[in-house]
Amino acid sequence: MSDFNEKVAALRKAHEELLSKPNKPSAKYNGIYEKYENPILTAEHTPLEWRYDFNEKDNPYLMQRIMMNATLNSGAIKWNGKYVLVVRVEGADRKSFFAVAESPNGIDNFRFWDEPITMPEDVVPATNIYDMRLTAHEDGYIYGVFCAERHDDDQPGDLSAATATAAIARTKDLVHWERLPDLKTKSQQRNVVLHPEFVDGKYAFYTRPQDGFIDTGSGGGIGWALVDDITHAEITEEKIINARHYHTIQEVKNGEGPHPIKTDKGWLHLAHGVRGCASGLRYVLYMYMTSLEDPTKVIAEPGGYLLVPEGGEYIGDVMNVVFANGWIADEDGTVFIYYASSDTRMHVATSTIDRLVDYCMNTPQDGYRTALSVETIKKLVAKNKATLGK
Repeated sequence: MSDFNEKVAALRKAHEELLSKPNKPSAKYNGIYEKYENPILTAEHTPLEWRYDFNEKDNPYLMQRIMMNATLNSGAIKWNGKYVLVVRVEGADRKSFFAVAESPNGIDNFRFWDEPITMPEDVVPATNIYDMRLTAHEDGYIYGVFCAERHDDDQPGDLSAATATAAIARTKDLVHWERLPDLKTKSQQRNVVLHPEFVDGKYAFYTRPQDGFIDTGSGGGIGWALVDDITHAEITEEKIINARHYHTIQEVKNGEGPHPIKTDKGWLHLAHGVRGCASGLRYVLYMYMTSLEDPTKVIAEPGGYLLVPEGGEYIGDVMNVVFANGWIADEDGTVFIYYASSDTRMHVATSTIDRLVDYCMNTPQDGYRTALSVETIKKLVAKNKATLGK
């Protein structure tokens, strides 16, 4: 065997060991969910054929010709019995693209399909696309709603000035995608999510209006809007259903994660909240619930965060960040929460619908003042004294 072929064999062996590595629940327990010891996807999980030219004549040093930087912010769906993610893969050139990875059990052995998704372009091509939310809608299509980023040509002298719009595509096989026109709104939009059911005969979107590409400005939080025609989606009226608040985990901004899960108690929502701190912006995950009869009515919202970066999750391209735009509710009630840490790698946490509903319904709300937080703790202490007979 030539030296080149030996290197190829070693490369493939190491890659297969990474892909097939079992994932175990971490020892830490909070009763709400279980995290797992290993990330489920990293840049190193991407297929070798995407990165290496295996023609010895053209690539005698077996160099990576195309390098990958990160796997993050993935939409999720149960598809043909497999746990499927539409992953945001970021190359070393900063361009993100979508690729499908699937697992037989939802916690390990994720493997990418042979090629990335070929996403048709809009009339005005986007420089970058990312963070797809998947919705299997009752109209029979699987929709992907994602951010389309373009340079802000109104600021020609600023190469970092950008605009964000909500792009919409749909498919029936996750391979062939039909690109629909971008969502028309009065403001820039990120973190837009399609509700899985018709509401009053219309398509319903969770929105996040904002004044700028990064800054929310006058945007008040997670919004709600109805659209008549998904093939020419335009929002004319928008209401905030989950607002930002001073000195909370969602002070700077917040956004819907994946589409909500329907339960017999209400719609379960997973969202991210952002606050400023000395090291920059801190992204955490939180939950709330809305009414089955009126999806715009919040019926429960636990105070504080659900999930934060811990240990190695804190380190990465954008520090101190967890972000989720995909989860799967299995037939047995298990919920797989897929989240990215620090814009670098993908993880999974597992829970159940019953536990998450209990968490939402029975965790104290944020009173928005220290005095009320203390009173809430004291009530629990008193209850435990009575329960334990102290």
